[in-house]
Order: sequence, then structure tokens, then C-alpha cells
Amino acid sequence: MPSTPYRPPFRQFVIKVATRCDLACDHCYVYEAADTSWRHKPRFATPEILRRTAERIAEHAAAHQLPAVAAVLHGGEPLLLGPDRMREALTILRQTVESAGCALDLRVHTNGIRLDPGFCDLFREHGVRVGVSLDGDRTANDLHRRFANGSSSYEKTQYAVTLLRDQYPDIYAGLLCTIDIRNDPVAVYAAIREAAPPRADFLLPHATHSEPPIRHDPARAEYGDWLLAVFDQWNADGRPFPIRTFSSVLDAFRGLPSGTESLGLDPVDLVVVEADGTLEQTDSLKAAYDGAPVTGFDVFTHTFDEASAHPGFEARRHGLADLSETCRRCPLVTVCGGGLRTHRYSAPAPGTTQADPFDHPSVYCGDLKELIMGIKTRTRTPAAARVPAQRTLGLPADVVHQLAHGYGDAKAIAHLSRFQRSLRILLLAKVFAAADDNSGPRQEMVDAAIAMLKALDGTHKSALHEILDHPYISVWALRCLDDAQSGRPVPDDFAHLATLAAATAIRAGADAEIDVPVRRGAVYLPTLGRLVVGADAGTSLRLRITGGECELLDLAGWQDVRRVPLPAFAGGGVAIEDTDPFRRCHHWEVARRLPGQEASAWLRTLPRSWDILARDHHSYAPGIAAGLSTVVPLRPSLSGRDVSSTARRAYGAIGAALPGSRAGRGQPPTAALALLMVHEFQHVKLGAVLDMTDLHDRHDTRLFEAPWRQDPRPLEGLLQGTYAHVGVTDFWRVRRFTAPDADERAHAEAEFALWFGHTLRATRVLADSGSLTPLGLRFVEALRTTLESWTSKV
Repeated sequence: MPSTPYRPPFRQFVIKVATRCDLACDHCYVYEAADTSWRHKPRFATPEILRRTAERIAEHAAAHQLPAVAAVLHGGEPLLLGPDRMREALTILRQTVESAGCALDLRVHTNGIRLDPGFCDLFREHGVRVGVSLDGDRTANDLHRRFANGSSSYEKTQYAVTLLRDQYPDIYAGLLCTIDIRNDPVAVYAAIREAAPPRADFLLPHATHSEPPIRHDPARAEYGDWLLAVFDQWNADGRPFPIRTFSSVLDAFRGLPSGTESLGLDPVDLVVVEADGTLEQTDSLKAAYDGAPVTGFDVFTHTFDEASAHPGFEARRHGLADLSETCRRCPLVTVCGGGLRTHRYSAPAPGTTQADPFDHPSVYCGDLKELIMGIKTRTRTPAAARVPAQRTLGLPADVVHQLAHGYGDAKAIAHLSRFQRSLRILLLAKVFAAADDNSGPRQEMVDAAIAMLKALDGTHKSALHEILDHPYISVWALRCLDDAQSGRPVPDDFAHLATLAAATAIRAGADAEIDVPVRRGAVYLPTLGRLVVGADAGTSLRLRITGGECELLDLAGWQDVRRVPLPAFAGGGVAIEDTDPFRRCHHWEVARRLPGQEASAWLRTLPRSWDILARDHHSYAPGIAAGLSTVVPLRPSLSGRDVSSTARRAYGAIGAALPGSRAGRGQPPTAALALLMVHEFQHVKLGAVLDMTDLHDRHDTRLFEAPWRQDPRPLEGLLQGTYAHVGVTDFWRVRRFTAPDADERAHAEAEFALWFGHTLRATRVLADSGSLTPLGLRFVEALRTTLESWTSKV
């Protein structure tokens, strides 16, 4: 009997609890587009339908061992449900799903018209986060978002946003803004910024080739230009909050998942549950044709796995294979992913048929190209490229030999660390020069800080070097230099020099008095911690340091950098960094300050993970102990997958979410974290090598096959992935014999075979690229030699 093919699970569930709306927005894809199915749906989802939906979600999560799923209550307007029915809906969903052992991330998306303190208290009680649709300032919002009688909705929506921002920030999820090119992009962005959302997005209005979007000049990429105008303002403001479209493009440049359905090639894991219990594809398809999202499945007679077999869901998992030939040939396809599927629709001409009406480039193709290339141009040349890499330092032959084979002992890593310190000293000097050239409101503070740092460099150089060894000093310095070159220096960034001076004085045991900046309600001292003083504390605080003692460190709001004592490590242990404002440079969202229980979990787990490395992985442990100084906790993934990251300019640091009881790819959390440490420190090592020498032609923009990914990768991305996966393969190679449990050993055997094949294949792709330098070829040949030495054990 043939086995049922595996299909990836759904992890996001959009639940339509109401099918009517109290606004009459003329750009609404639910009521104003091609699909008319809403007319035949019940006004509200009944408790029975919600309970059956929750049971199906729990069933699906159990079948796929999902530790968490997300559910968004949607409409129509979900708040039409009213407080009592909303409370019942939330209770049913959370109790049913979480009783099955699966965490539920509950959200609501609303137009804000009915949001009040009563609803907010209810959502806070049930742990629900609230997203609001706001199209900008009054002029922009009222262009489309009006009541049926034509009156403005702006005041009510603005009240809702202000309520969330000022009184309920803990449940404020963010804002969605639909673009209209007739609106002023700068004014729209300013209105969104004023609302201080935790995150936001700017959405292209849903359109197709049959119903194209509004354009003044069809020959111009007007939507791309509009978005770039917003990007420029957002970038100039120091990117004060994440904007998903821009972050998705920037992430795609790095080979990361896009995080949005409308960009990138990553599979979509979302399903819609209508108010009558029927299951549909993504709502945007309603803009294509009547009945486009329909699947024929419902929660009463079908499982989510059965619905997953529908061709519409299958098509959204096929990446490149689902795109038109034009898209597949385009070099930007790994970034744009062909755009939203809905925007690729073209209705067949009368009397004709099409094999696939979605087999077209996006109706916004030119706009996406303009946006992507515009962002690439604006971010192409980071300040790091302007800092001399001192490549004449070279790499000693024994260091090259170790690193090229994928390893690196304490001596080799110390060589990389010394270079990184020299690079940070050079960066600090460049920040001093840039600060002298930019007068601003904090210039007096900056000048005093520079004078103190220069004095401390003469009297307490080792203490200054301890501060400069902190990984995120480079991130901060490069940000200052980028700001200065753009002509838009950020005063708070340059004022960070004062906190460096204060931290150095404390470490040196010196006497000092200095004003330091208050940044987002806190004073941060690198490597030491931060003092939370609140939003009303002003913009600066005077520190008095006597013999290295500072009253700041004794105040109630002080949050120190926790350290895990690991005696083998160069600094005596590892910092669990959850206070540094510049740590937000990782590809995943960083965790906020860890509460006591979560911090204790890190303090327990990290030493046990290190014990695994020290006992079983002698080729990596000494190098990790010599070079890893900092671990940044990241927010766990909703999918339960392992989450880890390396920031290219933060040498010595890795980011990771602490693996849970179900995480670790079949291994316990301690082994899972040990694997993440090996994986990410491989990236740290290779990044440091690339700071010192070229391994490939940096001007080669071609994309290459990466065996472990669906989409092709740029050359450096493939090289980084290959180097990291040599460490991953070796981890599993050893784990086959050292895991205490037979099932774990069997799992390790399968993982070793998988990653051995993938990584060996990648070395061949690299070697055949024609773009490796002689040293790069030597590295790849050495990696292949390392892999092939394990062949007999596959």
C-alpha cells in the first residue's frame, strides 16, 4: 500500500470570526474585488465552529509535533463579535489548542473603530496582540477608509492606535498600511512613525493583470519609487522600527527567509478558516476571480493534512517551479520570489483557456525590481568596506592549515582575535574623526568622551581593550560611520562614546565624572549592563566614578550582563548579552531582557552544552573557548525550529534561542545548543578570515546551487554555508557514537549521512565556480579532504 506523501504543516491559521465590516473601504479585496463569497457566509463564527477549528488545529499540531502555532482572528471586522462572544472565542481557542501541549500565539487584526479599553483589557487577559490597519495621515487614510455614509474613520482609528501605543504597549502588534501612490509617501511614513509601532508594513494594493493597479504613468515604476521614498526616510531615521517589506528584501540579500508571503521563495504555511468552517487559501486570492481561494474542504469533515493536498497549497510550496519562465530567468527572483501569487493572475481571454492563469510575472514586476535594486544600491557599500582590512597582516601557514580544514585551535583563533581588536581600534579612531566633523546637539558630551578615552588609552590601555573586545563595538562604530557618510549623523550613536568611556573607567578602577546618554529610557554601559531610568529621566545622566566604583551599578533599576562561568574560556566565561542596544543586528529578533526563570535556564543549559563540546568535540572546543565571548538570546521560532545567527560584524558573538524540550532535531536541548554553538562559531571564524583576505571574487554576482536550500545562493553565502556545515557534519559524525540513547544515535547517523552528502556536493559547486582565489581554492580543497576522510564511516 503506497504511503501518504509528506506535506509541510500549517503553522499560521487565519480565523474569520466575522464576515461583515463597519467600514466601506473601496480598496478592500474581501468586499470590493472579484470574489463575492462573503455574501453567503454567516455573519459570525459560532462557538461550535470555533471549537471544531481549535480541535483540528490541536490535532494538526500533535500530528506534526508542533510546539507552537499562530492564529489571527480576522474578518471582515473581528471586533463586531463583541466583548462577550470574543471572550468565548479566545477561551475556546486557547484552552483547546494548549491542552494538547501546543503553545498558541493569538492575534487580532482590526480597523480599530471599536477598539476601547474594555477590548484591550480582554486581549491583555488572554495574551492577544493587536494589529491595526492605518493608511497614514488623515488625507491618506480617508482616501479609502471611510464609513458607508462617506464620513471619515480617521479619529476612531487614531484613538485606537494611541490607546495601544500609550496604555497597552504590551499587546500592540503593529500597523498595516495599504499604499496609494496618490498619497505623499513621506507624510504617510511620518504618520506611521508617530504611532510608534513595534513593527509595520506597507502593502501593495491587490491587483492583477486583468484589473491592474492605478498608475499615473505606466512606463514608470511608481510603486517602487513610492516605497523607496519611504525607505529613504526610514533609513535616515535609523530604522526606528522594523518594516517587513524592507526587512524582507534586506534578509533575502543575506539568503535568509523573507518572513512574508509577498516576497521570497520560502514556502507559505498559512490557511484560512472561514466563519462557516470552510478552509480557504490566502485571502488575497479574492482579488483574482470569484471563488479563487475555495478548496472544498472544511473543519467538520477534513483534517488540515487533507486540505494541505489541495493544488493551491501545493503550488505555494514549489518555489521557483511555481513561477513563470520569465521569473525563473530573472537574477532577482530569489529576493522577490515572483511577488504575491495573486498579483501574477491574468484572466483567460474570452473563448480561450490557460493551463495556469498565474503563470505570469507580477503586475508589480517593474516596481519590485526598482525597490530591490534601489535598496541594494543604498546598502551596497557598508562602511566596513571603506576601512582598510590590513590584509598585509596575512595568515600564518599553520593557522591557514587549521582553518582551511574547518578547524582552528586556541592559537589560530587568538590570531583572528588580535586582528579584530586592531580593526576595532582603527574603527574607533575613524569614529573620533567623524565626530569631529559633525557638530550636533550632543557635541559637548562627545568631545568630553573622546578626551577621556584618549586619556584612558594612555593610562589604562588594557581596560580600553577589554571594552573594544566586546563584539557589538564594531556594529556601533560602523553604524556611526555610515551615518556620518550619509550626512545624517545620529546624535545618540556618537554620544555612545561617553558610555564607552564610563565603562572603561569602571573596568580600570579609575576616577572619572562624565555625562552619558539616556537611550530609550535606559543608560547602557558596554560589557557591564544597563540602568532603566524611564522615559521621563531626560536625555543624559551624570556618572561619578571613584576608584572604579559607580553608584549607577547599585541602583534598583540596574540590569547587569549575566555571565556563565566557564573556566576554559579566554575571558573566564560567556556573557549572556540581553542589554546591548546594538545587538539588534542579527537575522532573527533578539529577546528582551530575560526574566529570572529564562535567565536561569540559560545559566543551567550553557555549561552542560559546553561539557558536551569539551568532552566529545576536541577539534572545535578549544577554538570556541578562545574566541566566543558573548551569546545573545534570540526569540524562539513559532515553528519550533532551532534559531541561531551570527552577525557578520560582531566577531566573538553568536545569537541563539534556547532550544526547548521538543527542539534540537531529535536531540535533547543541551546537545541542540552544542550543535548551534559549533555551527555559528564556524561562521564567526570564516567571517574573520574574510576580513583579512579574499577567498573569492567579490564582484561575481552569480547565484549557485546550495544543496540544503531550495533557492540558489551568492558565492559568499554558499562558502559560508559550506564551512558551517562541515562543522555540523562533524558534530553528527561524533554524536553517532557518543549520544547516550540508541534513538539519538540512530538520528545522528541519519543526520550525518544527510549533511555529509550536502556539504561534499557544495565543495564541488564552489570549486567549479571559477571565482575562488588561489587561497579560496585551497580552503575548499582542504574542506573536501576533511569530508572525504570520513567517507568510510558514512
